[in-house]
Amino acid sequence: MHMCKLVSKITDSEVEVMRVLWEAGHELPLVDIRKSLEQTSKWENSTIKTLLRRLCEKGVVMATKKDVFYYTPLVSEAEYNDYITQNLIDRLYSGSAKNLVASLLGSKKLDDSDIEELRSLFKVGERDE
Repeated sequence: MHMCKLVSKITDSEVEVMRVLWEAGHELPLVDIRKSLEQTSKWENSTIKTLLRRLCEKGVVMATKKDVFYYTPLVSEAEYNDYITQNLIDRLYSGSAKNLVASLLGSKKLDDSDIEELRSLFKVGERDE
């Protein structure tokens, strides 16, 4: 299945679980995932298990049975962020990144160094042949 399709199915609470896996950078057993989530959420063990099961069913996380189950994300944080950003641009700015940037500039949310940074990002495609 296409990556975008997979990512679009992830709910907000499932993203919390994904973040734990992304931050770890390697497969984690349930006990470690729970430890991380205990600091940020009040979820029961059963809730976390359910979220992990759903993520596995959606094909975004893989469970590997060893002594216990270990969970690995199959979608990277970068892929997720790209999808979310694109989705936002599609919804709010009818697919135009130019409209998004214009809106940011218009709202005075960017200072000069932000604008300079954006400028250098846009120059990427304009290398001299």
